[in-house]
Amino acid sequence: MRLGGLDVIATGGNDRLGGGDGPTIFLLHGFGAPGDDLVSIHRAMRVPEGTRFIFPAAPLGFDTGYGEGRAWWMIDMSRFERSMATGVVPDLSADVPKGLVEARDLVVGMLDAAVKELGVDLSRSVLGGFSQGAMLSLDVVLRSTHAFAGVALLSGTLIAQDEWLPLMAKRNTIPVFQSHGTHDPILAFAVAERLHRELEKAGFKAEWVTFRGAHEIPAVALDGFTAFANRVLAPR
Repeated sequence: MRLGGLDVIATGGNDRLGGGDGPTIFLLHGFGAPGDDLVSIHRAMRVPEGTRFIFPAAPLGFDTGYGEGRAWWMIDMSRFERSMATGVVPDLSADVPKGLVEARDLVVGMLDAAVKELGVDLSRSVLGGFSQGAMLSLDVVLRSTHAFAGVALLSGTLIAQDEWLPLMAKRNTIPVFQSHGTHDPILAFAVAERLHRELEKAGFKAEWVTFRGAHEIPAVALDGFTAFANRVLAPR
């Protein structure tokens, strides 16, 4: 379906098509992935009955050499190629990506449409994603006034620190789940760990799951996210 300006796949709920009035998990995929990259996750998550899942596809399409990939904003691939060659993973914490504002506006529009058209209650919703989708999720939550049930950062990192850090204390009542691999060659573990420290310093209740692995969502991260979702989405 179309929600706001984004194509989305909706599943779960009472009809397995995203229907009903249950809580909602929104998951944003990472850079270069197809729009349906994370959809299979819902089959592995045992969450409260009636939970709906919404998976938006990023707006920008490009040829990855293996098929079409999608992106929330474009990145300098040569920067990452140099890091892979040298073994020095770049620190993106000071970067404010070109296209971040436009991507944020699209996600906000998608959320607003989900509220109006599907009856989603954002206070019973988790917004999260993987990699670039995780960064965008946190950016949206930090700048929003909605009381989300939680935010999930799967192998994301700190960006736009001069903008994010002053916003954190105003949003610190929202629970955070964060996971990251200690040997991530794409987004440095040390920078993700710094993001976790900044969240805790700002007063967030931030769950931190690390794993001996790379840029991925292994079972330990998915299990942790599932437990987190059950806690924050449980009926009150």
